[in-house]
Amino acid sequence: MHIYKHEIRYYECDRMGITHHSNYVRIMEEARIDYLDKLGWGFDKIEADGVVSPVVSIECKYKSPTTFKDIVEVEVCISGMSELKFEFNYIMRKDGKLVAEGHSVHCFTENGRPVVIAKRLPELYERIVKDKKG
Repeated sequence: MHIYKHEIRYYECDRMGITHHSNYVRIMEEARIDYLDKLGWGFDKIEADGVVSPVVSIECKYKSPTTFKDIVEVEVCISGMSELKFEFNYIMRKDGKLVAEGHSVHCFTENGRPVVIAKRLPELYERIVKDKKG
């Protein structure tokens, strides 16, 4: 599990002054990118190897609103994995209070075809396995 912090920006809020729901998906992406960067396998490195990681599915359940300048702490972790895809869970809190929960699934492709990440990028796969074990 990794913690990522995001400060809500003014433009992320709607006319009611609360964070627009679509921004939580962006925050989840920021947290996921930060997680992989901290593992030493950011998207820039993965993509430099010719592999991309599209979103297969994503969901977010909203529990409590946030507003401009709030700090959202995101716990992100790998919740499931196979040789073809990874699943991430996200718990988002403000001042310890749950504001949203999310889940995303990602596959790996090269030239539009699925790749077995354990074979194509074994170092990345091993680092995630090691991190998942804790």
